[in-house]
Amino acid sequence: MIPKEILDKVRRIEIQTRSVVDERFAGEYHSVFRGHGMEFAEVREYQPGDDVRSIDWNVTARVGSPFIKIFDEERELTVMLVVDASASGAFGSGQRMKGEIGVEISAVLALSAIRNNDRVGLLIFTDAVELFIPPRKGRRHVLRVIRELLYFRPRSKGTAIGVALEFLERVLHRRSVIFLISDFLDSRYTGPLRYLSRRHDVNAVILEDPRERQLPDVHFVTLRDAESGETLLVDTHDRRVRDAYARQQAQYARQRSEMLRRLTIDEVYIDTTHSYIEPLVRFFRMRTRRRQARRVGGR
Repeated sequence: MIPKEILDKVRRIEIQTRSVVDERFAGEYHSVFRGHGMEFAEVREYQPGDDVRSIDWNVTARVGSPFIKIFDEERELTVMLVVDASASGAFGSGQRMKGEIGVEISAVLALSAIRNNDRVGLLIFTDAVELFIPPRKGRRHVLRVIRELLYFRPRSKGTAIGVALEFLERVLHRRSVIFLISDFLDSRYTGPLRYLSRRHDVNAVILEDPRERQLPDVHFVTLRDAESGETLLVDTHDRRVRDAYARQQAQYARQRSEMLRRLTIDEVYIDTTHSYIEPLVRFFRMRTRRRQARRVGGR
C-alpha cells in the first residue's frame, strides 16, 4: 500500500507539470517526434543531407559505399528517460537542486509522451543501473514512473553514464527516443554513446549550476566531492585560482559539446537557476525546423 503523502506529492507534481505540458509542450512534442517510431523497410544509397544516424553500417562495410536505412512510420514511439541519480544531483545554488529539476523535466517529457499515446520507460542510474522500468503506455504507468523518480533512493553515489548506455543497448529492441538527463560529470561514456546513437534518437539534457562553472570570491572554502567524499581547501579570493577553474570548466563544456555534435546528438542545456521551459521549447522548435528542412530538401 502506497502511503497517502507519497500519492499526494505524485498528484501535485502531475498537476504542476501537466499545466506546463498543456500550455507549452504537447503540440511541440507531437510535431517534433511524430513519425520517428519506425519499422525497417529497405536500404538505399546515401545522399547529401541524409541523417547519418540512419546509415546501415553493415551494408556500408559490405559494399564499400554508404547506404542508409529507410523506415516505415509507426503510430507510436518508445520514449526512454535515462536519469542520473548520482550524489552530484544534490547540489544547487538556487532554489532547487539539480536532481529535483531533472525529475520535473522527466515528468514533463513523460506526460507529453502519453498525450501522444507513446510508450514511456525509465532507467535510473548512478555508477550502476539502479532501476529499469520497461516502456509502456498510459497515465497509470506514467504516474508510477513519476513516483519512482520522486522517491527512489539509489544504493550508490557515483556516476557511470557508459554503464547505463550499455544496458540500454542490450534491452531496447526497437528504435527509441532517448532523453539522457544528467549533469554529465563523467568522462568515460563516449564509446557507448556513439554506439547507442547509431540505432536510437539520443538527446542530451545537461543540468548545470552556475557555481559549477565559476567559483565565487569568498576566500577559503572547502570543496567536497559529493560522489567520492574527497575534500579540497581552495582560496577563492585568489583571482588566478578562479580564472583557472573557469577555464577548465569552459574547456570541458566545449569538448563535451563538440563530442555530441560529432555524434549528431542534440544538446539541451539547462541552467538550474533559471526556468527549464524556454530551453526545452527552443529544442523542440529547432527539431521541428530541421525536420521541415529535410522534408523540403527531399522533395
